[in-house]
Amino acid sequence: MNAFERQKKIYLEGASGIVSPIPVDYHLLEAKAMKATSPEAAAYIIGGAGHGDTMAQNRRAFERWRILPRMLRDVSVRDTSIELFGQKLPYPLLLAPIGVLEMVHPEADLAVAKAASAMGIPYIFSNQASVPMEVCAEAMGNQPHWFQLYWSKSDELVASFVQRAEKSGCQAIVVTLDTTLLGWRTKDLELAYLPFLRGMGIAQYTSDPVFRRLLDEPDETPAPKPKVTYDAVRTLLKGISRYPGSFWENAKSGYPRKAVKKFIDIYTRPSLTWENLAYLRSITKLPILLKGILHPDDALKALDHGINGLVISNHGGRQVDGAVGTMDMLPLIANAIQGRIPLLLDSGVRGGADIFKALALGATAVCLGRPYVYGLALGGSEGVQQVLANYLADFDLTMALAGCRSIKEIGTENVLKV
Repeated sequence: MNAFERQKKIYLEGASGIVSPIPVDYHLLEAKAMKATSPEAAAYIIGGAGHGDTMAQNRRAFERWRILPRMLRDVSVRDTSIELFGQKLPYPLLLAPIGVLEMVHPEADLAVAKAASAMGIPYIFSNQASVPMEVCAEAMGNQPHWFQLYWSKSDELVASFVQRAEKSGCQAIVVTLDTTLLGWRTKDLELAYLPFLRGMGIAQYTSDPVFRRLLDEPDETPAPKPKVTYDAVRTLLKGISRYPGSFWENAKSGYPRKAVKKFIDIYTRPSLTWENLAYLRSITKLPILLKGILHPDDALKALDHGINGLVISNHGGRQVDGAVGTMDMLPLIANAIQGRIPLLLDSGVRGGADIFKALALGATAVCLGRPYVYGLALGGSEGVQQVLANYLADFDLTMALAGCRSIKEIGTENVLKV
C-alpha cells in the first residue's frame, strides 16, 4: 500500500464510522498507549534519565533543521529502497532493540517480529528480550533481522549469544555501548521498580546454555534472604512462571531466583574498552555496528578498529541527562566518516519528516523505537504494523512533497538549519 492509498484508507474508514485503536498522531498514540499499560510499564517505556532533558533535546535537534521543498519535479513514481550490507531493503527504516516488551503485551518480541516480517522491515532483536531470539527468528523467516549485544562480564556468554545469533540467521551484531551502567531513571526510581528483578526481559539469558551452566557454579556473593511479604511472594511466583520448564521443577530447583541474581551480577561491564572489540571480531564474520556513538572522534576510532557501521544514539535519552541530541551530532559524524561505513540514527524519531531530515544529513537509515512499542501496547502485532504503515506513508509523502524521487536524491540541499 503506497502513501496515497494509506491516506485514502484512513479517511474512508473515518467517514464510515470506523475508528482505529491506533492513533496516527504521535502524541495521541503515546498518551493512549500509556493509559493502556501499568504504571510501572508506562514509567519504564516513556521515561528518560534525570529531568528528561536529553529526550527533549532529541526533539529540539530535529526541529533545528527545516525541510526546503523543491517544486515542479515529477515525483509520481518514487523509490524508497536502500542497500545496506549488500541487501536491498524497501525502506530506510529498522526497528530498534527495546527490552522487556512483555510489560506492554503478552506476545512481546514475537509480536514485533511478526509485524516486522509482514512489513519487510529489519528488526534488531533485543539482548533484554522477553522471547528468545530463535523463536523470533523463526517467525521472521527470510526477512532481515539483527541482534543487539550487551557485553556482559562473561566473554563466554558473549560468544554464546553471538553464535546463537549467527545460527538464527541474524545478519549483523549491534553492540550497545552506552549502557555499561544503568542511567539515573527517575520514573523507575520513584516506583522502586526494575523489571529484571522480577525475572522479566532475561529470556536470552535463561535460554542460553552457557548462562544456565553458570547458575550451577558457586555464588561468592549470595543474595540476602528476602522478607516474606505479599509482594515478595508474588514476585517469586511470577519469576518461577517465566523461567523455562515446569513450574514445580523450577520452584524446587531455585533456578529462577538464581537466574535473576546471576543476571544482575554479570549484566554490565563498565570496564569495556576499544581493545575488547578485537575479541568480538575474532568470533564472528558478521558486520559489527557500535550503538551509542555520539562523538566524531569515537566514530573515527571505530573505523580504526574495523567496525562496519555506527548507530548514532543516546539510548532515547535514557542514559545521560543533559546529553547532546543525536541529530546535532549526525552531520559532524557524517563529515568525519565521509561515507566509508553506514550510519544509522535513533533517539527522537517521531515521524516521516524526521526520517527525511536524517537521510539528508548523512544517515543511511534510521531506527524507530518507542512509537512501535505504543502500537504493540494498543494492538499487538497488528498495532505495530499500523504504526509502521503510518510512518512509512508519512515518509513517502514527505519525500515526494520535498521534490525527491528516491533516497539518492535526498541531500543537504534539501534541509536548512534555523
